[in-house]
Amino acid sequence: MGILNIRPAKRGGSKAIIGIAGVSGSGKTYTALQIARGMVSKASEIGFLDTENKRGSLYADILDAPFQIGDLYPPFSPRRYSEAIKEFQGAGVKVLVIDSVSHEWEGEGGCDDIAQASLLSGKKMPNWIGAKREHKSFMNTLLQCNMNVLCCLRAREKTDFKDPNKPVSLGIQPVCEKNFMFEMTASLLMENEGKTQRFLKIPYFLKEAFGSGTGYLGQETGRKLIEWINTGEQEDPAITKIKSEMLMACEFGLAGVIAIWNSLTPAQKKKLEAHKNICKEAAEEYERQAKEAEETPQETLKRQTDGQQPSLNLP
Repeated sequence: MGILNIRPAKRGGSKAIIGIAGVSGSGKTYTALQIARGMVSKASEIGFLDTENKRGSLYADILDAPFQIGDLYPPFSPRRYSEAIKEFQGAGVKVLVIDSVSHEWEGEGGCDDIAQASLLSGKKMPNWIGAKREHKSFMNTLLQCNMNVLCCLRAREKTDFKDPNKPVSLGIQPVCEKNFMFEMTASLLMENEGKTQRFLKIPYFLKEAFGSGTGYLGQETGRKLIEWINTGEQEDPAITKIKSEMLMACEFGLAGVIAIWNSLTPAQKKKLEAHKNICKEAAEEYERQAKEAEETPQETLKRQTDGQQPSLNLP
């Protein structure tokens, strides 16, 4: 059994994860909701994850009908963001707006706080290894969920202080993990109160949807986005959802994947047999890495000397 399902390439099974950053008042929330509306047949298929203390509710009347909203309060840990995404997926949302993702990185209880907590316990260095591990888990959920997602991010002036005597302005930058905007399908920085955009990442097949960077973005952008998504080969939405849930369960080990598999009908299992094998291997690898992380230096040396991998005792 291999770790891949190698097959002829076909357009299909696509979704869009879009990053929209901007300073306060740049129109990122309004723009994200308008794009989302263009991607769905009715406003109730839009979800809005609000981390801004109910500010999202201020936009309740800008669409032709209400969207679904959920408030996320501190701590803004990556794990809580992941759980919120899964809740919206379970609610049947097709397009999710997250406002804002920046809290996951430097909000109360976010990655910066997780890293700095080690200093409070007497350690000499921030625990960025642990913080980035949690961030990667959040990214896995974001990228593997079966919804289209529009991520709003705060932006502000950043300065390079490598030479304290000669600080260098880096301009307006998104507040997020340094690679976040490049993990997106497309990402942009709103400027001039939303009238113009600076593209950080824009694949050629989405250039028509986003235009030249001048002029407001809105529902027409969303319609072109969903048109691109829907031109590919279409899969049963129920199967797509199950695939997503299985992929998101992999990082927690084989037991989670098995639980989902055992809940499926025989017909679903037949369609997902190849996907099950991919998820099984991925879950086993997560478990192997977790077991290695718990090894003592002596156990690691012995295993490397023996040329053996740790036993997982998997079912």
